[in-house]
Amino acid sequence: MIEIKNLRKSFADKTVIQDVTATMKAGQCNLIIGSSGSGKTVLMKCLVGLFQPDSGQILYDGKDFVTMTDEDRKDIRKEIGMLFQGSALFDSQTVEQNVKFPLDMFTKDSHAEKLKRVNEVLERVKLVDANKKFPSELSGGMKKRVALARAIVLNPKYLFCDEPNSGLDPQTSLIIDKLIQEVTTEYNITTVINTHDMNSVMEIGNYILYMYQGNKEWEGSNKEIIFSKNKRLNEFIFASDFLRDAKEMRMLEESGKIPEDRNMDDMIK
Repeated sequence: MIEIKNLRKSFADKTVIQDVTATMKAGQCNLIIGSSGSGKTVLMKCLVGLFQPDSGQILYDGKDFVTMTDEDRKDIRKEIGMLFQGSALFDSQTVEQNVKFPLDMFTKDSHAEKLKRVNEVLERVKLVDANKKFPSELSGGMKKRVALARAIVLNPKYLFCDEPNSGLDPQTSLIIDKLIQEVTTEYNITTVINTHDMNSVMEIGNYILYMYQGNKEWEGSNKEIIFSKNKRLNEFIFASDFLRDAKEMRMLEESGKIPEDRNMDDMIK
């Protein structure tokens, strides 16, 4: 679990994160969403230690990441897996070498032990027999799966995903979402996802933190977001007429009630 308490971050005279408090639970996909400039990327960078907050706490299972020593931070970082937006694979290395890289850096396991673990995670992300391929031989979805395998190879307690579906088609995006969700549940990982993908929000958003101009504007689950009356959130999530109608149809399906000020004729036009 990761607890964020009264977090603030400024650059020069501009406050980017304003007194944000939230709880990211283990075994759940915790999504941070918001428009460009909302502060979601800065928030994630604070969580992984790339930015030092001005004030507030970031508690990893009760341990304050903000005030702990460098040595203690290193210990926490060993428990963090990262799935980067562009996958960030080493082009000159094979799939096997890419996935093995964290094991080479942080363990003293034998080559045979490392290879066994590499094959386990590649099988987990459904990439059997891809060991000797190079990134240039892979599709976008395959690269994301290799990056996910690398992110979980050390059995992390925490997994951070920065726009995991960036550049992928909708069908492949759903496959990546499902994999992330399965891995999160299976290994009881605290997964934090920074995303613009509304399919991800609706499919795997166990907890959703909506940021607006550096503030926590709304929080809740993908079930609760359907019934939210927060105007800014609804304008962000359900931007088009099609999506607004889809929301209302879902509300009707789940509650059995037609939304206020709308009738069925309006909804099927």
